[in-house]
Amino acid sequence: MVLTRGYGLLSEYEYQALILSIKVSLYAVVWLIPIGVSLAWLLAKKQFVGKSIIDSLIHLPLVLPPVVIGYLLLVVMGRKGIVGEWLYESFGLSFAFNWKGAVLASIVVALPLMVRAIRLSFENVDSKLEQAASTLGASPIKVFFTITLPLTLPGIITGTMLAFARSLGEFGATISFVSNIPGETQTIPLAMYTFIETPGSELEAMRLCVISVVIALSSLLVSEWMSRQCSRRLGAKQ
Repeated sequence: MVLTRGYGLLSEYEYQALILSIKVSLYAVVWLIPIGVSLAWLLAKKQFVGKSIIDSLIHLPLVLPPVVIGYLLLVVMGRKGIVGEWLYESFGLSFAFNWKGAVLASIVVALPLMVRAIRLSFENVDSKLEQAASTLGASPIKVFFTITLPLTLPGIITGTMLAFARSLGEFGATISFVSNIPGETQTIPLAMYTFIETPGSELEAMRLCVISVVIALSSLLVSEWMSRQCSRRLGAKQ
């Protein structure tokens, strides 16, 4: 069955992989934004015992082989895992071998990119502005939401788009944790892998490759444009 969807002619099989990839990436970003902002603020603004350990753990997925990340997720969050068994027995929540696990794998591998981008923005915020707002009677929460967070918006946008693009291209951790199930966990990279392993499917693999490049490149270009717009508006207000 061939459907005209987006970028040329896609089979239903390819279309499902495309939609699932976008779905997984969007869900991952939704969860990553509050987590990434919180961790970036903590690392940029606070000093505490064990800070370097937390920082190293957050960035560990950047240096670990993706397959190792997937295996660790399976051990910890699988239905018989250390945490996964409790989640399944208590709430009926299972991550292994379904799209929720693909979201979790994307969150883990994309978190360092988001935290790094947002942390740099937090560190570049002029502390004198925050101190001035505090001396005028603003509470710490009000200072954060009216001064710190708006000034950090370009970094949040950049981190979000990087996380989206990274989630879209996630392969190793996903296939190790949730396998390669068509319609359930088979995202674009996993579908490409299937096509590459199937004789005579080079055209299908190329189509998905082009789609991946276009979406990822578009995300980066949109990120750059939005960051520039935010920086201009913040500069004009100041």
